[in-house]
Amino acid sequence: MTRKVFISNQQIALKQAKIKAIAIEKEAEIKFQNQRIKLKEEEIELRKKYEDEMHKALKEFEEKSLEVDKKEFALSQKSKSLDEERRIFEIDRNSLLLSQQAIDDLKLKYQEKQNDLIEILSNYTSLSIDEAKSMLLVHLEDSLKIEKANLIRRYEQETKEDARRKANYIIALAASRYAGEYSAEKLINVVHLADDDMKGRIIGKDGRNIKSLEMITGVDVLIDDTPNTIILSSFNLYRRAIALNTINLLIEDGRIHPARIEEIYKKCENDMEQTILNDGENVILDLGLGYMHTELKKMIGKMKYRASFGQNALSHSIEVAHLSGLIAGELDGDELLAKRAGLLHDIGKALTHELGGNHVSIGYDLARKCKEHPVVLNAILAHHGNEEAKSIEAAAVCAADAISGARPGARKEVLENFLKRVQNLEKIALSKLGVKQAYVINAGREIRVIVRSDQVDDKETIIMARDIAKEIEMNLQYPGEVKVNVIREIRATEIAR
Repeated sequence: MTRKVFISNQQIALKQAKIKAIAIEKEAEIKFQNQRIKLKEEEIELRKKYEDEMHKALKEFEEKSLEVDKKEFALSQKSKSLDEERRIFEIDRNSLLLSQQAIDDLKLKYQEKQNDLIEILSNYTSLSIDEAKSMLLVHLEDSLKIEKANLIRRYEQETKEDARRKANYIIALAASRYAGEYSAEKLINVVHLADDDMKGRIIGKDGRNIKSLEMITGVDVLIDDTPNTIILSSFNLYRRAIALNTINLLIEDGRIHPARIEEIYKKCENDMEQTILNDGENVILDLGLGYMHTELKKMIGKMKYRASFGQNALSHSIEVAHLSGLIAGELDGDELLAKRAGLLHDIGKALTHELGGNHVSIGYDLARKCKEHPVVLNAILAHHGNEEAKSIEAAAVCAADAISGARPGARKEVLENFLKRVQNLEKIALSKLGVKQAYVINAGREIRVIVRSDQVDDKETIIMARDIAKEIEMNLQYPGEVKVNVIREIRATEIAR
């Protein structure tokens, strides 16, 4: 029984093993088929890729072959062209050789004919060849001299005409591009008052205030029937400007008496020094001139209070600076340097009241002392003909100065003559020993001379007044009379503590 069971189990196990073997065989066959299919697919894909690459390589090969064929064709054409050019060159070279030979033959024949002609002329004129050459050269030299002189004259005339046209164009262009305002100076300033009662306070008791004002400021204070108005009159603009500020401050303050007048005048005089420095710095800044010596800045500001033939000196200098810069720019010069020279060309006029003499020399000495550029120094001397202009910038300043001064109505000769006369009056008085101050008032009809009390006594004041009057009579021409007042005063000051 157990054996049958064992055999039965063996058969079952055998059957199961066969079934498993068949299953494994089937599975292997399926895998084999799958692998075979996969290999087939890869083979197809590789064949396709191979065909694509082959097609692409064939296409590139055809393109390269076509390009090579084209290049070969172009090279063959170029070779043919070179062969043709070489053939033409050979023909031209042979032709040139033949032409050169023909030219040489003609030159030889010409030389032979010329020698024959010279020999005939020599036999006919009985002159040697050297003598004939000498005569011909002399004649030719004379002829060329005349021709050369005519050419020089013609070109010189044309150059002058061109230069004149160019100069007129540049001057017209500069004048049109700069349209400055004309600034004329008068001899009076008008002060407006709040009411007429202020006139009495300005006059003071027994005229003490107005006398102090005139003596301290050196200007005429004119009070008439014109309502709410007084007039300050003086040829000296600087002195008149200080007097105007003094009176305005006194009116504003309300306290008007001799001591206060002197105090305010001193303050205004000190303030004026800073004002003229500021004015000079503003002008330099506006023109863009960069650094300049402080002394020159002060003199530029001071020119605002100077006039030449009725034309304000600072306005004239600014105008000349602008015109000089424009002219120099048109001539390819240094525009800023020309402006600097134009502004400083009349700088000496700021000092002529104090020093006297020629403003050109004074300006040159001042600019040289302040180490100004040589072109500026040359322009100062050249604008009145003391020296030749040595640069474009200096020449531009000379032209600009003439343009500014020649403008219609720019200058008045009568006013300039009057200013010179009153300046000469003050100069005569200041030349005397012991004179502290001298003021010309009443339109040049009176001169007020203030002397130092420690150097001049009362008797000497009488002698000085007569000497000044005699010198004025001898040296100056003037209408009517000139009254000479010599003033000597002693001040004693003590402080109570």
